[in-house]
Formats: sequence, C-alpha cells, structure tokens
Amino acid sequence: MTSSAAPDATPDDQPGTGLRIDAERNRDRILAAARRLYATEGLGVSMAAVAREAGVGKATLSRRFATREDLITAVFTDRMDAYAEAVTTALANPDPWHGFTDYIYAVCAMQAADRGFADVLTMTFPAAKALEARRTESYNGFLELIACTQATGHLRHDFTSQDLVILLMANAGVINATGDAAPDTWHRLVGHMLRSYATPAAPIPPLPDAPAPAALYRAMIRLSRGRSDNL
Repeated sequence: MTSSAAPDATPDDQPGTGLRIDAERNRDRILAAARRLYATEGLGVSMAAVAREAGVGKATLSRRFATREDLITAVFTDRMDAYAEAVTTALANPDPWHGFTDYIYAVCAMQAADRGFADVLTMTFPAAKALEARRTESYNGFLELIACTQATGHLRHDFTSQDLVILLMANAGVINATGDAAPDTWHRLVGHMLRSYATPAAPIPPLPDAPAPAALYRAMIRLSRGRSDNL
C-alpha cells in the first residue's frame, strides 16, 4: 500500500483527530529550535536549519511560519516586550539618571543573554510589523527618557538616540568576539560608555572590573581563529 502524503510530511499534515495537538506540538518544537539556534548562531540561521533542528519538514515549517520574519516575530515577541517594558521602568524611576543608566545596562544585558536578540536590536524587519511597532514604542519612550535625564543636568546635551544604536553595535561586537572566553567583558564597555555620556555633575556608577588578562587573551585567540576560518 502506498501513501499520498508528501515525503517530508509530519503528523500535523495528515487528516485525523490529533491534528490540532500535533500542529501545536510541531509549532512549539519549531520555536524551541529557532530560539536555540538564534541564541547561539544569530539570525543568519536558515529556515532549513531550523526545520532540521526541530525535526520537521520544510513544508511543515512553512505552514506554521510562512516567512522568516514571521518566525523571528514569534521567537522574539516576548523579548521585545521586555525591551519595551525596560523603558517604561526607567521612566518610572524618580531619578532619571539612575533610570537611564539602569536602562542602558538592562538592554545590553539582553544582548549578552541572546545573540539572536542582539541581532534584532541592531537590525530592522519592515515585514515584521508587530516587532517593529514595539521597537517604535521603545524608541519613543527612550526619546522621552533622554529629555528627562538631560533636564537633570546629568546627561550630556549632545547625547542622542543614535548613540544608543552605536553602543548596541559595539556591544554586539564585543559579545560576539569574546563569547564564553570572557563573557562579562561587555560590562566594562558599558561602564566606560556611561562615563562618556555623563556630565561632570553626574553620579558615576562604579566601573566594572576589566576581564582577566588570560580570559581576554583566550577571547583574542578565539576571534583570530574565527577570522581565519572565514578566509
């Protein structure tokens, strides 16, 4: 007896009473696989790689998520919500400067925890409307935070929203370069950058410790090997 099912069909592609359960299970597997791959390898991971990691066929993946942007939106909606909430928390702080510094550290920590989200924060996805709407909301909140903090006299008046983008790009580079060899190095970068944003009157948070020389050396070797592999 032969089957008329497609070669890569999985249970949720077949008629039957368990279709909804199987479809939901496959969706969860796809999201879990995408989170793992995006977190470790960034957003350059192909849809085919996600399907393989999830153990489903490409047709099943495309039925659950028609486009790459659909998948990215589903994976990172909760993180983008946390990103937006970080601005709300900062604006609620009675001390705008403390709210500002806490926000900067919070966003950079989100980058460090998930390489994929580090990419999301420094890229745009015009087709992912829900994701971009949250990004716009966060951006508008950050503009308000900048104005409030500058009004205290603690944030330099030449600081602009573009400076956060520059910091996120730099932080993403440090995170990718150091990996697990010196994973806390980004703290030091952020500490120095906050000092560059502050006026002389601002209360400066303590500068995080520099990475140990041996750890930084391992990170340099790691980065050098990565570049050699790409030649």
